Amino acid sequence: MFNAILDFLSNGVTGASAWQVVVFTLVVTHITIAAVTIFLHRCQAHRALDLHAIPSHFFRFWLWMTTGMVTKEWASIHRKHHAKCDTEEDPHSPVTRGIKKVFWEGAELYRAESKNLETMEKFGHGTPDDWIERNLYTKHSALGIVAMLLIDVMLFGVVGVSVWAVQMVWIPITAAGIINGIGHYWGYRNYDCNDAATNIIPFGIIIGGEELHNNHHTFGTSAKLSSKWYEFDIGWMYIRILEICGLAKVKKVAPAPKFNHTKLVPDLDTLQSVIANRYDVMAKYAKSLKNAWHEERGQLTDKAKQGAVFLKSSKKLLQREPAKLEAPQKQQLTELFLHSKALQTMHEMRVELGAIWERSHFTRDQLLHQLQDWCARAEASGIKSLQDFSLRLRSYS
Repeated sequence: MFNAILDFLSNGVTGASAWQVVVFTLVVTHITIAAVTIFLHRCQAHRALDLHAIPSHFFRFWLWMTTGMVTKEWASIHRKHHAKCDTEEDPHSPVTRGIKKVFWEGAELYRAESKNLETMEKFGHGTPDDWIERNLYTKHSALGIVAMLLIDVMLFGVVGVSVWAVQMVWIPITAAGIINGIGHYWGYRNYDCNDAATNIIPFGIIIGGEELHNNHHTFGTSAKLSSKWYEFDIGWMYIRILEICGLAKVKKVAPAPKFNHTKLVPDLDTLQSVIANRYDVMAKYAKSLKNAWHEERGQLTDKAKQGAVFLKSSKKLLQREPAKLEAPQKQQLTELFLHSKALQTMHEMRVELGAIWERSHFTRDQLLHQLQDWCARAEASGIKSLQDFSLRLRSYS
């Protein structure tokens, strides 16, 4: 009897090897990640897709077992994060709270905000409110993770406690720490959206595609988080599989620009497409600025006396949204423009282009005239990068 108990504590009912335990842990934590990104994030918080009852109830049950998170609380906090992003009211911004605070104490920030009744009332609409949600998942949110502990111990014995511990810290580290922390602190940006969100890496596998955080903050209601050909969103792959099986329906993805390269003059279709795809437009303009920088680099090196550090930091400032520049940064660019009329022209033209979709009080005909005038001046500028960009701009359709 004693030996049987000892054997159970050592091996559980499976008698799994160390590698089998590792594989099991990786599989179940990945299912949890998939549940968070597909159900909690894209379906519940942003309504980017509808899920059939089968995957919807499975994800709710799985998250209750592996995280104890309440759907209404998670969706409310995330919606508030988008509404108040990187401000003092953002529940978990490293910009205002510090990267260490968000990375190491992200779960605590989440729990504190979940007690804010105003947040729940304002941002929690449309989340599940059926009998099982009220009487089990919300009322007894801790019961699921206790059940998960018992299951892990039954399967693997004492080692099951370690498996359970990994499951419990997986979301606090990956979602609360890495995405909410590093995803607003370090990485690359495809789009100059209004907050500090970054893409951590282009391969969204470990955290279900959430690594592509800058893309998500730019197109918040898109069910697909990848936008460049080299980016991979495994969460989107799962959604497409569910859709093919009739278990999901995608409601919205990021707009994909279309072009008519035979168009000689921008028309109202061009204007509408430019406004709808403004993030793509400005991303391509930033690339044109890089090309202009390389064209001007030779004379900048010869003329700018401030040295390599000045040039390197100036190049980064040119990529920033002009409205976000502080006074010292604007002064630095003014000094740079003394040595390059081309870069000054491109910077000023960028400000003008960005103003087109901010002038809501203008009529469509007035905005179209401004766009046509912008393209004409760009193509007459003699700056190759600006001319090439203008030719692309007027072909939006």
